[in-house]
Amino acid sequence: MSSQPQQTEPPVQPWHRTPPPFPTTQYVPNRALDDIDGIAYALHLFLGSHMIESEQYCRKYDPKMERLYFATGFGLIQCVKGLMSFEDEDLVDAIAHVRHGNAIASQHRKRAASLPTRLAGLVVGSLNTSGVGFIKSMTPVERHAELVYAESLFEKALLGIVYSGDWLAFIKEALNMRTTINIYRQLGKYLDAVDAEAQARGLGPEDRAVDAHFRSGVYLGVGVSNLVLSLMPPRLLAVVELFGYQGDRRLGLASLQRAGGWSAASDVPAVGAEQEGLRRTICDMALLMFHLVLSSFTFDGVDIRMAQKILDYHAQRYPNGVFFLFGQGRLHLCRAQPAAALECYRQALRAQDQLRNLHHVSFWEMAVAHLALWEVDESLACWRTLAAEATWSKSVYAYGAAACLLEREDATAAEAKEAAALMAQVPALRQRIAGKSIPLEKFVARKARKFAQQRARLALPALELAYVLGALAHAPRAAVLGRMLPRVAACLEALDAHARDPAAYGRRGDGEGDSDGEGGGGGDGESGGEGEYWDDRALALFLKGVCLRYVAHPDPDAVLDAAEAASVEEGRAAAEAGARAAFEAVFELGPRVVYDHYLVYCAHYELARLLACQGDKASARVQLELVLSGKPLEVNASMRKGKYSLENAVRIRANAALEALEHTSRL
Repeated sequence: MSSQPQQTEPPVQPWHRTPPPFPTTQYVPNRALDDIDGIAYALHLFLGSHMIESEQYCRKYDPKMERLYFATGFGLIQCVKGLMSFEDEDLVDAIAHVRHGNAIASQHRKRAASLPTRLAGLVVGSLNTSGVGFIKSMTPVERHAELVYAESLFEKALLGIVYSGDWLAFIKEALNMRTTINIYRQLGKYLDAVDAEAQARGLGPEDRAVDAHFRSGVYLGVGVSNLVLSLMPPRLLAVVELFGYQGDRRLGLASLQRAGGWSAASDVPAVGAEQEGLRRTICDMALLMFHLVLSSFTFDGVDIRMAQKILDYHAQRYPNGVFFLFGQGRLHLCRAQPAAALECYRQALRAQDQLRNLHHVSFWEMAVAHLALWEVDESLACWRTLAAEATWSKSVYAYGAAACLLEREDATAAEAKEAAALMAQVPALRQRIAGKSIPLEKFVARKARKFAQQRARLALPALELAYVLGALAHAPRAAVLGRMLPRVAACLEALDAHARDPAAYGRRGDGEGDSDGEGGGGGDGESGGEGEYWDDRALALFLKGVCLRYVAHPDPDAVLDAAEAASVEEGRAAAEAGARAAFEAVFELGPRVVYDHYLVYCAHYELARLLACQGDKASARVQLELVLSGKPLEVNASMRKGKYSLENAVRIRANAALEALEHTSRL
């Protein structure tokens, strides 16, 4: 950036106002809100894929990082960078900046009343020592400081959980999260109270004395906190509710939509760029995250059409905005259009070259999209890039590359050797967050150990990974019928050749047993070649069932042309019958499964979704309740140690499906 105070032509268009000039006077805390236009411009640069320019603008506008909005805004930028890279150096730097921003916000907050005054306030309400009255007694700057303090505390807690990797830090940061939620709840109550008072006076549905920037921040905090709480598993939610916290998903979504004036009745927002608050765009991004990403784990409230409206609006404002290009790609993937999604991700790669870590988001999404198209070689190239450069989950990247190599029909000896080398690395590359293993990394580590125990062999590893990552759910019908099902059929044909003598299917070497929960040997006579046979047969049948389930009932958001829709109707009955038979065959094989116990639970979950699509909600409920019962559904679970693979994810999905069973047809 230039050292002169005058601004030149902004690097991103369109922009609804002239870029604000740099300050020429000393900072005065009670004029903190004068800086909002400046931080809004910095956010605009960041969202327009000009991250370095945004950072430079912040440094030049506030060299000492003493201003309320710039100290915390700069901390947010560093937080995003740290989470994108996952490098210790970046995380430490981000934590330092976020802590500084939190301290600056604390300096601007209204001092809490002394303990004797607060006790007196319990008797004399007019003292306004807590709650809505306390917030009303604040100046506008103090209210903004309260809001910014909650935001920076949330960022600090998130970074601390990711960086520390131990339970003590997790507990400490969880308490900070509790403080954040409490602040948002009080600010939300304050907003409701002043709006109700304004309406009683006949001055409109909203108090015009509350500025749009503060209002959008409260909407963001109330919306996100309610969504997060609503997504918690029932057992954890029961504990949280003991402390008085409840997650209202409808309220959360409505709060986020209010920031931009979004509604189901209109394709354009009621709040334009001139009237919007500072955090409106972040509210929109939170909505996109829920509708396009978290929709993989839940059903109720998901609205792809709302996501389309938001993306259409921001595509005009930020045509090269990398975050909205990610969103557009996700939208296409949710609509079973992975080829269109790939083009969006390629555009995101071209949109900026300042933060290489953002490219890794594109490569991950491209790896998944290529699996949805069953383009194994192209997916392999993405996994190799991630394994070489990215740091989020090197064990998953290594396994993804190895799985694609093993799935290649014309794999060379050198590629087989490369796959074996990658598999050997997978267990050692695992990371821990808050002292706990990452479930997906735990899953791939188990598969890697199984690969070693089965003398360098796995059945359908890339297709199994496609299911786990959600690629199969968003695969075009042509790819499922023309590429995936034939692959499964070939595997089943090879298994059928050993049906009379399963022990001849393969022999396991003297590798170590699975010491991490699911799987392990045993003295039950099903280890060795016979055990491998039944595991692989269960996997192939499960994947056949899932493929046929999507042939019969494509994802609700999948875009089908007239010919495809007619073909779905014509072949639905046969596909439904085939899927159900495959899932029931998995149940029969449950007692013989040695390693992949998760298949039985996933089969019950997928059968429930099939039954719900057929309109048999009572039977679907039975299947989901079985998954959530905690009982060993594989009947003979003596060889399973601890939890089965991906248990938490399966339970979250099953609970979400159970809750949505009576309210939506999205299953």
